Amino acid sequence: MKVDTAPVEPAKAEAKAETPVEAKAEAKAEEPQLSEEEQLAKKLAAEKAARLEASIERNAAKVRRQAAAKKQQTLHKKKQTANAAANKNKATAAKPAAPVQKRGIAPGRGQAMPTGGRKSKAKKGKQRRIQIAIDLDAKHQFEKPVENIVHDVTIPETVVVAELAQKMRVKAGEVIKELMKLGLMATINQPIDQETAVILVEEMGHKPVLQSENDLEKEMLADVVDLKEADSRETLPRAPIVTIMGHVDHGKTSLLDYIRETRVASGEAGGITQHIGAYQVKTDHGNVTFLDTPGHAAFTAMRARGAEVTDIVIVVVAADDGVMPQTKEAVEHAKAAGVPLIVAINKMDKPDANPDKVMQEMSTLDVVPEEWGGDVQFLKVSAKTGEGIDQLIEALILQTEILELKAPNEGAASGFVIESRLDRGRGAVATILVQKGTLKKGQVVLCGHEYGRVRAMFDENGLKINEAGPSAPVEILGLSGTPEAGDEFIFAQNEKAAKELATHREDRKRSSKHAAEQASKLEEVFSKMAAGDTATLNLVIKTDVQGSLEALRESLVKLSNDEVSVKCVYGGVGGINEGDANLALASSAMLIGFNVRADATARKLIQEKAIDLHYYSIIYEAIDEVKRALSGMLAPEIQEKIVGLAEVRDVFKSPKLGAIAGCMVIDGTVKRNLPIRVLRDNIVIYEGQLESLRRFKDDVNEVKMGMECGIGVKNYNDIKNGDQIEVFERVEVQRVLE
Repeated sequence: MKVDTAPVEPAKAEAKAETPVEAKAEAKAEEPQLSEEEQLAKKLAAEKAARLEASIERNAAKVRRQAAAKKQQTLHKKKQTANAAANKNKATAAKPAAPVQKRGIAPGRGQAMPTGGRKSKAKKGKQRRIQIAIDLDAKHQFEKPVENIVHDVTIPETVVVAELAQKMRVKAGEVIKELMKLGLMATINQPIDQETAVILVEEMGHKPVLQSENDLEKEMLADVVDLKEADSRETLPRAPIVTIMGHVDHGKTSLLDYIRETRVASGEAGGITQHIGAYQVKTDHGNVTFLDTPGHAAFTAMRARGAEVTDIVIVVVAADDGVMPQTKEAVEHAKAAGVPLIVAINKMDKPDANPDKVMQEMSTLDVVPEEWGGDVQFLKVSAKTGEGIDQLIEALILQTEILELKAPNEGAASGFVIESRLDRGRGAVATILVQKGTLKKGQVVLCGHEYGRVRAMFDENGLKINEAGPSAPVEILGLSGTPEAGDEFIFAQNEKAAKELATHREDRKRSSKHAAEQASKLEEVFSKMAAGDTATLNLVIKTDVQGSLEALRESLVKLSNDEVSVKCVYGGVGGINEGDANLALASSAMLIGFNVRADATARKLIQEKAIDLHYYSIIYEAIDEVKRALSGMLAPEIQEKIVGLAEVRDVFKSPKLGAIAGCMVIDGTVKRNLPIRVLRDNIVIYEGQLESLRRFKDDVNEVKMGMECGIGVKNYNDIKNGDQIEVFERVEVQRVLE
């Protein structure tokens, strides 16, 4: 029977023509539209199903791994059991056969027992644990590197041996051995210089990286100061900073007193200025800041600091005294600083004033007056009558206009420390000179290796102020210690960064000082080995201000020579306390108080222990006193003085004394207990002692000129006629330090 399939073929073709994408889209169109909540629920259900499927897959993988490990462990156990059985069979074959017993029956007893006991299982477990521990130890065992590891070692300007060893990852003993090979004896805490450290690091196979302390300080300083803000500030005219220099007692402070209408000089000890004074004077043409520097030779460093921060230098010369040594130094400092110079010829009111002589002497120093074709103004003034003071102020204002002095008024303050001291009630007090910006109360400042927040500010009259602008000298309270005169101060944005930088500077200063002390100690050892011990005078110095301390210490140390030396064990600012007295006692030092006094506790200790304490208020008195002390420490000079001279006229033989010389005393006196010399043709042939001195048959102590005597020379018999016997004595002459 034949079936007709023609009508069916178009339907199949139509079904084939419909693609899966179209079918999916059609099915999606037929689905009902779901809301957002239903879609979110559907999505969460799908994610949950996916997580469940992934968890099932992970568990299945874990089970497969455990099964494989168990299978491996079972095979290992079977292998161990087979090996044990083989060994047992070998042992059984070697031994004679034992009587056969029933399985499970204990010998001698009628009780059944298992073939494998607890002991064998525990033993196998213990062996397995030991094997696992051995495998773990082998896995984690330290393997020594085949080649040496090369480190990049950063080397600062000075580095301690222990720190250098830590950077190279070696023991300090190895570093000390290498230093000994290089010919340098060093301890673990001894600092070494950068060049030696570089050679050492290269010898030990590492790579040295030089590190400059200045670069490190610049990086730390960037956290303290905003350099971009400091460079972009607007500058405005400021008051000039004028430094007054000159010789002692030439009238510098008196001249400034007349300008300020005060009596500063009347309060100074000895009539001289002992430290830098900073004052701001208001004139008709604006403010002028004066720095009054001492004129004594000991304050050379202080005058140099004054010249570094100044704009104009006034050299005061007395018309009746002329140019003196400190006048020449003041001119040299002004020239070195490259600042304009004005010469004020003071004391013109005196009848013996000779300004032409001053101008002549100054011209020999290349300071030529304008009247003689030079470029330096010479002004005739008198601090007593006020003559020429107005002309001096006009000259300062004119010079200021020529210089066009400018500084930024706003922003962070910076400048220099002029002086610092320690006050009992207020703590560290620093006199600073603001050069840029405005310093305000409550700001954090960094002064050298000291830092702190400004708790209070005072002007030169002792009045409280809240801010200070350019060219203003002020006293500030709140620093952590007394900074050194001449240190730069800056405003710190970050107190923590300021503290870190101050600590870094203090460590750097301490390490450099320690290195210098170590070097000096080695030099002292070699010098003492070569020339014997040197007498040393130890000093503990306490002064009222930092500048006086530096000047006094420098002047006293300069008194040292090859035989006696002055060593400043400690120098500080403030009153003498118990610690200073104990230090002077321990080091056998002279305790010097310059414009300071000892407190009650220190005075009691000084009296009990008889410590050598000296108070001074004038620096040259302290220098003279130390000179006298050093003169007493000098070894006395031995001089020979000829007492008498006798000429041998005849020689007699004595059975007891040997040769006796019959002599005539031709000069001086011959004394019995003095040494003698025997001269022949004016040449010394023997030096010894008199054994006997007789006149006729009597023993005498001395024989005067023109008398005859018999002289016996001890242990010498080769005396001839015509010889001369010289009698002399050795005299100790106390030396004086020049």
